[in-house]
Amino acid sequence: MTTASYESVIGLEAHAQLATRTKLFCGCSTRFGAPPNTQTCPVCTGHPGVLPVLNRTAVEYALKTALALNCQVSRQTALDRKNYYYPDLPKNYQISQNYKNLGFDGHMDIEVGGETRRVRIHNVHLEEDAGKLLHPEDVQQSTLLDLSAEGRAALAGMTLVDLNRAGTPLCEIVTQPDMRSVEEARVYMETLASALLYLGVCDCKMQEGSLRFEASISLRPFGATEYGNRVEIKNVNSMKAVVHALEYEAKRQADRLSHGERVARETRLWDDAAGRTVSMRSKEEAQDYRYFPEPDLVPVEVDAAWLERVRAAIPEMAPARRRRFVEGLGLPDYDAGVLVADKALADYFEECVRLGAEPKAASNWLMGSVMRQLKDSGARIADLAARVPPQGLCELIAAVQDGTLAPNTAKEVFQEMAATGKGATALIAERGLRQISDSGELEAVVLRILTENPKAVADLRQGKKQALGFLMGQVMKATGGKANPKAVAGLIGRMLPKAP
Repeated sequence: MTTASYESVIGLEAHAQLATRTKLFCGCSTRFGAPPNTQTCPVCTGHPGVLPVLNRTAVEYALKTALALNCQVSRQTALDRKNYYYPDLPKNYQISQNYKNLGFDGHMDIEVGGETRRVRIHNVHLEEDAGKLLHPEDVQQSTLLDLSAEGRAALAGMTLVDLNRAGTPLCEIVTQPDMRSVEEARVYMETLASALLYLGVCDCKMQEGSLRFEASISLRPFGATEYGNRVEIKNVNSMKAVVHALEYEAKRQADRLSHGERVARETRLWDDAAGRTVSMRSKEEAQDYRYFPEPDLVPVEVDAAWLERVRAAIPEMAPARRRRFVEGLGLPDYDAGVLVADKALADYFEECVRLGAEPKAASNWLMGSVMRQLKDSGARIADLAARVPPQGLCELIAAVQDGTLAPNTAKEVFQEMAATGKGATALIAERGLRQISDSGELEAVVLRILTENPKAVADLRQGKKQALGFLMGQVMKATGGKANPKAVAGLIGRMLPKAP
């Protein structure tokens, strides 16, 4: 039997680093990329006698996330101690939530294969992050460790601890096991990341660890109602890795089940280099962590006024924006979906429209040349906007629409704008790219081409369309590609000699 014989049951946990300037219980910076152990204090490193102070902004960001995910909100919420030992956990416990989560019983709708699927949100809660372990390969590659080659070599066999991340505020979002395919899991991750960006609560830079996913998967025969043994997958550092890990694990479990073997309930690690999961430990239960209420922090009362202030701060989200782009701006549903998937891209588009660009023309440019440039360069729209702001793209679009610039030439101009930061008008003038649209300038050229090519003229009179293409090509060649094609086609039709 293959995976086609079984139904996947998938749940996801997301850990979103909240975009606060300081940590959850102290004033240390959350800035990424600082040298190891330079953003720490007695609170986040767990010194005896210190007391945590809860970051109000972090609570509001998590509350905003819970509301946007249609959760019920606990009007009294509290934090708990999750007890376990690991070298990067300086207190030997993590302050998290278990008994009174901030949000619960929510949902998020996703679109898969043209259908809407609802993924239930089990809970949304706050917790602090742990530190980071640097293994031998990390030591060799780290640009943050100011060491000589000999110093790096001396540390190569050791595991180092960086506590800069310890105490960083996280919002954990836990789904119910509602996804039934790897594709649904992929779309859920992308939709959630988009929502977090729209809310402004997380920058979602997975390469920096500010958004992380952990997946759980079990298999069962189609038609069965009972769940199989769940396997949790850790050490997945990108959405692509989550997808690959789920695909591998589905095949591994299907193979075991088809041979009558049992799938163990366990936690497995994803080995990206080997392309497989490996066993880590048996799956813990909540009681294994010996949760108990955090004695150093009082419960948080979420009163009606506070709740409404946070609710009022929720911006227009992607689904509503997509409808507005379709109904208000006349965009095709596909275009609107592509644009709103990235908030920054949608913001850029809206600014172009506000500055006077025709919506469909702006959409075509963004979905074509702009997204191609972003993909090729690996940059974000914010990086590109520094060189080609919306006003600059509007200038380029206008140059095409008023006949100043040929469409194909405009694509080349855009690439140079992105590379140099120069404006469209300046580049057109600098490189002499202005398209010739004036009939007076073109008539003499068109007349000469018609006179020099009597056979093509005769073919055109007989309705052979390829003759028109040939004649237009000759005019374009004679003008160095600067002639306006529409103007040339009109002149050829008007100046075509009559049959003798």
